[in-house]
Amino acid sequence: MSNSEHNQEFQMVEQMEEMGERKAGNGKAPESHPSGGMGSPSLTSESTPFPNSYANQYAMRKFFVTRPGAFDQAIEDLKIHVVKNSGETAQSFWLLTEIDHWNNEKERVVVITDTTLLVCKYDFIMLSCVQVQRIPLSYIDRICLGQFTFPERSLDKREGEGLRIYWDNLKEPSALSRWNPWATDIPYATFTEHPVKNSTERFSAICQMSEFTTQLVRAIQTAQSKNPAPGKTSGVVVLNQPLLINTYTGFMSFIGNRNKLGYSLARGSVGF
Repeated sequence: MSNSEHNQEFQMVEQMEEMGERKAGNGKAPESHPSGGMGSPSLTSESTPFPNSYANQYAMRKFFVTRPGAFDQAIEDLKIHVVKNSGETAQSFWLLTEIDHWNNEKERVVVITDTTLLVCKYDFIMLSCVQVQRIPLSYIDRICLGQFTFPERSLDKREGEGLRIYWDNLKEPSALSRWNPWATDIPYATFTEHPVKNSTERFSAICQMSEFTTQLVRAIQTAQSKNPAPGKTSGVVVLNQPLLINTYTGFMSFIGNRNKLGYSLARGSVGF
């Protein structure tokens, strides 16, 4: 190869690298801003350019909830469930991750109705509702927002912030319930953002914790004014404080959360 041909090839490579750098620099950096509303403490949220990188979009497509029509079908199914079982009206639908008292992540569709908060386990593979937990809005007395914390010697920790909803401040989980990963009598529920939050503009909206908190507080205040719970004072307290998850070894959650076992997820083909 002659020196002139070599120089031309080298210049073409440099031009291609410069074009790639300019394309990569077109996206704006995410901006963080506090979310307002209701004058109450709230989580911060970030705005992210859409769509994300191809690699991230490919990872998001593994979640069945991102498949076209999947979340819309969940909304329709749960609307029918709400009307059939309680005759209420669903005000809003949210896609969140619930974190149980053993630090296990669980994909949930959360519905705010006129009088109830519904925490729904929805199978986005079979498109069917598997389980519904009903929490009367008039019984919710406290909402805490903050960073997750763990015991000092815990081997099972997570970063980030979340939301915890309490509906019986006089009841403490028993020792048996705290050590039972399948306990259903825990008087609070903990949520954080779903992993697909920044995949599209729509999922950014329905996974946003700050807006969910604002609408939940408004719905609680309305429900308590119309039908206060017996023996409970009216009003809901919103606090900024750390959310303690009292686990130490966390072997079960380590395996489950790393493999996203709590989500409807495409896990690849099995065979030869």
